Amino acid sequence: MTRLGIDFGGTKIEIAALDDAGEILLRERIANPGSYEGAVLAVRDLIVAVEREIGPGTVGLGIPGSLSPRTGLVRNANSVYLNGMPFKEDLEAALGREIRIANDANCLALSEALDGGGAGQPSVFAVILGTGCGGGLVIGGQLVEGAARIAGELGHIPLPWPTPQEYPGPDCWCGLKSCLETWISGSGFQRAFAVETGRALSAQQIVEAARSGDAEASAALADYIDRLARALAVVANIVDPACFVLGGGMSNVAELYAPLPALVRRYAFSDGWDGAVVQARWGDSSGVRGAAMLWG
Repeated sequence: MTRLGIDFGGTKIEIAALDDAGEILLRERIANPGSYEGAVLAVRDLIVAVEREIGPGTVGLGIPGSLSPRTGLVRNANSVYLNGMPFKEDLEAALGREIRIANDANCLALSEALDGGGAGQPSVFAVILGTGCGGGLVIGGQLVEGAARIAGELGHIPLPWPTPQEYPGPDCWCGLKSCLETWISGSGFQRAFAVETGRALSAQQIVEAARSGDAEASAALADYIDRLARALAVVANIVDPACFVLGGGMSNVAELYAPLPALVRRYAFSDGWDGAVVQARWGDSSGVRGAAMLWG
């Protein structure tokens, strides 16, 4: 049976159908309607439209949050209208069958660990560096969600080893301060640059300016890489994965990959950390592929 995967993003919702070999048969993308009722209907209609074309399949969904094991309701989503809502239950009622839901970073991790940038590695920690920031852990080919389903929530630990200029850090939407999401997401990179320089540029414009020799942009990119290295070092100290896989828009910045291993080694509590830091093989397809793989 075809496996359908859905990546529920902050600005778009994407669906893909995978065959038995993991090849994508079909992809569709629509704008996220930005409301709970609209989201339920939009996901339902995407599934119905795709199944009308290729036949029925299993459905896996990656969301920017997770389901509480206590209540089954969505929590911790930066698409805040999902929080406290029975998203899985309402979608199953709309479709008339079971679906599987996981955190979007977990879906990235599963896809990249099984046949992506971390294929063949005994342990993989994947990081989304997009509008938000999240992480997911796969060990021995199995997704690790944790007892409360918050394993890998990299975006909501504080920036490690802050400098005086970085302390106390910005407010985060979660209610705490200086969360990594406010620093190493694409939007966090943009925010920090604006605060430090007074210039309102997109993350891509900052990177392009750095490549053109702009001193402020070059310094901001170096600071970003150092902050990312500190974040990965904390994960290395706790989980010690063999491989980090980076996804999301900031993962496309080629300048990240050469300096990161040495910087992680500098901060990690080890005399010889030598883990890999690689870009997601499947790019923006990783989320939908991993969601589909929630069914095996």
